[in-house]
This record gives sequence, C-alpha cells and structure tokens, in this order.
Amino acid sequence: MGARLSEPVATTADAAPRRGFRYEGIVAFVGLAVAWQAASYFFPDYLFPPIPAIAARFFEIFASLGTTLDALATAGRILAGLAGSFVLGGIIAVLMAKWPAFERYSLPLLNFNQGIPALSWVVIAIIWFKGIEFRIFFIMVMTTLPAFTFQLLDAYRSMSNDLYEMTLSFRPTRYDLLRTLIWPAVLPGILTAWKVNLGNASRVVVVAELVGATGGVGYQLLLQQQLFDMAGAIAWTLVLVIFVLIVQMIITLIESHALKYRAVSERSL
Repeated sequence: MGARLSEPVATTADAAPRRGFRYEGIVAFVGLAVAWQAASYFFPDYLFPPIPAIAARFFEIFASLGTTLDALATAGRILAGLAGSFVLGGIIAVLMAKWPAFERYSLPLLNFNQGIPALSWVVIAIIWFKGIEFRIFFIMVMTTLPAFTFQLLDAYRSMSNDLYEMTLSFRPTRYDLLRTLIWPAVLPGILTAWKVNLGNASRVVVVAELVGATGGVGYQLLLQQQLFDMAGAIAWTLVLVIFVLIVQMIITLIESHALKYRAVSERSL
C-alpha cells in the first residue's frame, strides 16, 4: 500500500513546479510590461516608448516584405552557422575521441579559440573575405565551434564503459552499435549543445550584422540607433528573441519525443 500511495504524491510534486513556473513567468512578464508602461509616462519616448508603440513597430516589421526578409535572413544565418559548426565540431570530436595524439594537438587550439572575442572574428572576417554571407558564416562557425566540440566529446565520453563492453559481447555490426548504444548515449548532449549554442549564436550574429552586413536584425538595430528610435530597437530585439524561443521549443519537443524513455524510467523509480 505504501508503494501505491507514494506514486501519486511524486507525480503531483513533479507537476506542481511546472505549473508554477508557467504562472510565475506570465506574472513576471506582465509585471515588466506594466513597469515599462508606467515609466513611459515619466520619461521621453526615446528612453521608454509606450507598449502600444512597440507593438505597432513589431507588426510593421512583418507588414513589409523588406523588413520581413531581414528577419528571415538573420534566422537563416543563425541556423546555417550552427549547422556548419555542429558538423565540423562533430568531426573534430570524433577524431579527438579516436586518436589521443590528435586531441593533444587540437585541444590547445580550441582553448585558444575560446578566448578570442566575437568582435575580433568580425574584424578578421571583414579583412579576409569579401562576401557578406560567407563572412557571417565564418564568424558563426568560429565562435561556436569550441563549445560544440567540447560538448559532443563529453557526451561521447560519458557513455558507460561497462555498457559498451557488454554490447560488444553480442558482436554487433557498426551500424547496430551506433544505433543501439552510441546514438542514444550522445543524443542528450547533442540537444543540449544546440540549446546552449543557439543563444550564443543569436548574440554573435547581431554583432556580425552590425559591423559587416547590409541587412538583417543587427543592421536594422544599427538604423534604429542612428534614428534614436527605441520602439523600433525593442521591436527588432523581440523578433530575434521570439525566433530563439521558437527554435528552443522545437528542440524541446524533439527532446521529449526522442528521450521519452527517461520519463518512463523516472516513473518506475
């Protein structure tokens, strides 16, 4: 009886924080909006524009084809840069895991790369390359490559050695070994790496577009700064934030579907 009574209690306790988080998040954003609107009555519009003005500028972005293309261009640059960095980082991580000598040579270079600011890569890309899109792609890859490499390498090395040796005892093919052991072991790390690097990439792409692009969210933010248009600057910032939240939501849905066995195992404990 004690085991049967404890299960509903654990389920209720697990569900309560999720409901509370959603409720508290809504309250927090509503409180921020109310505080901002109150400040707009006491400060000029170039400091604290009213909420309706920000909303109007936000919808104006998608009412015009040119500004909509700017928003889509930034989204495409983020996804392309992350995809390139993920592929290259995965290759480097595999080589580091298979050949310790390669790791000894590449690890100092990756650590050195981590210390280079994104703005330095922007300057280097402008000097080295002529094409705007390749510049931004290069900046995105170089700034997110170390994080992808280290996270994928750690995900691979976190795999249980005992489980690996037990799987080898069944003499699986390489495909079966990858499908049944390696892929399930590294998938949580892959999804976490994408969620972490997505926020970093959104900040880097704005810096790259501020300096070396003629379109995109960063370029539009530069225009708003020159016009002292705070409502427009916040509206364009919200466009980028909403894009990041949508992609994070998609990754979370993939994670909940691909890792649904975790929920089953947690309920069985």
